[in-house]
Amino acid sequence: MAFVTVVVAAEEDECASVGDSIQPLNEWSGVELPGVDIPKIATLHCLLTGDLLDGALDAYEPVYVSENNAIVLRIADAMVEKLASLDEDALEAITAELVATECFENEQWDAEDVLDMLNELAELAQLAESQGQTLFVWMRFE
Repeated sequence: MAFVTVVVAAEEDECASVGDSIQPLNEWSGVELPGVDIPKIATLHCLLTGDLLDGALDAYEPVYVSENNAIVLRIADAMVEKLASLDEDALEAITAELVATECFENEQWDAEDVLDMLNELAELAQLAESQGQTLFVWMRFE
């Protein structure tokens, strides 16, 4: 089953609107993350926060399910704060750790692609923090 993953910065009360959107990047600031699924998001959360994987996986249960086959996850505030505060050296260190994890290594993710993804997420987290917004993950299964 193929899926599309997008992370957007939106107001907390826009969760359902994000989920009901067909093209959330047309309505909110965000980034598309091809190939990123819930285990990868939870793994990144663990590397950034030090939380255990089981707890992180529980934290990334859908907060909204739409009629158009999309689910919405809410990125934890602790992860947003860490992403927003990463400098270039920290981004490179997290990249090295992330590509060595089972879920990224099994799919042979390229370190440069992971670094690009983290840079985009860090910029989006900075934007969300500056505007008092939340990061939502929109995933649509096709």
